[in-house]
Amino acid sequence: MTTVALDTGVGPLLRSWRERRRISQLELALRADSSARHISFIETGRSRPSEEMVLRLAGHLDVPVRERNALLVVAGYAPRYTETALDDPAMGALREGMDRLLQGYDPYPAFVVDGLYTVVAANQGMTRMLDGVAEHLLTPPLNAMRLTLHPEGLAPRIRNLREWRADLLAQMERQIALVRSAELRALYEEVADYPVPAGADGDADRAAPSSSVPFALPLVIEHGGQLLSFIASIATFNTPMDVTVAELAIETLLPADAATAAYLRSLIC
Repeated sequence: MTTVALDTGVGPLLRSWRERRRISQLELALRADSSARHISFIETGRSRPSEEMVLRLAGHLDVPVRERNALLVVAGYAPRYTETALDDPAMGALREGMDRLLQGYDPYPAFVVDGLYTVVAANQGMTRMLDGVAEHLLTPPLNAMRLTLHPEGLAPRIRNLREWRADLLAQMERQIALVRSAELRALYEEVADYPVPAGADGDADRAAPSSSVPFALPLVIEHGGQLLSFIASIATFNTPMDVTVAELAIETLLPADAATAAYLRSLIC
C-alpha cells in the first residue's frame, strides 16, 4: 500500500503528525523526555533526530507502523519494521490462530481485512451472508467495502443503508487521514460514487423494531426472508512489529437480538 508524503524532510512530517494529534510541542516533549526547544529544532530541520528519537516520537504520536518506516527512511535510517506476506511460512502460526478464531465464531459472521479492506480470511457465517451477491464481486480478491456498498452487493438488502453507508465512509475517511494512502483514497472515491439502490430512503422505516439498539448503530440486513440485526466490532493486534500484521483487522458481527442469533444457529442445524 503506497503512502503519499505531505512534505519532504522528517521534521515537517513529524510536525504534521503532532498537529494531527492536536498535541503541543511542550506536551510531546514531556511525553518523550525531551524539551520543547529540541522538538522545535527537529520540526524546523535545525536538528537531525537520532533513529531512537524518531521512533520515540512516532510512538508517542501513535504513528502507524508503515508510516514509522517512512519517517525513518526520510530521516536517513533503514526501515525498522518488516512487511511479511500473509502466505509466508513465517506467518503460519498467525494464520492458524486467525482461522481458529473465525471458526470458533461461526455461525456468526466474522472476517479479516487488510489495510485496503481486502478480505484475507472469512468464516462460513460470513460466506452465508453473501448469497445473491453478483459473481464479479466474489472474484478474488474480495473487498469488504465493495461487497457491502455496491448496488449488486449487500447494499439492496441492508435496511438502514444510508446510516450504515455514512458510517463506513466516515471510517474510511478517518483511515485516509491516518495513513495517507493513494490506493485507499481511490477505493473511497469508488465506493462513495456507487448509487444508492432504489428504496433506500425508506430503509429506516422498514427496519424491524428489534433492530433498535441503544448502545451502537446496528447493521440491519435481510437474509432468506428474515430481518437480521448485528452489532459490528473490530479487533487489531497489540504492539505489532510487522507492517502486514499492523494493518490486519478482525471484524465480527454479533447478533443484536435473540431472533438473529436463533436464525443463524438454525442455518447449521
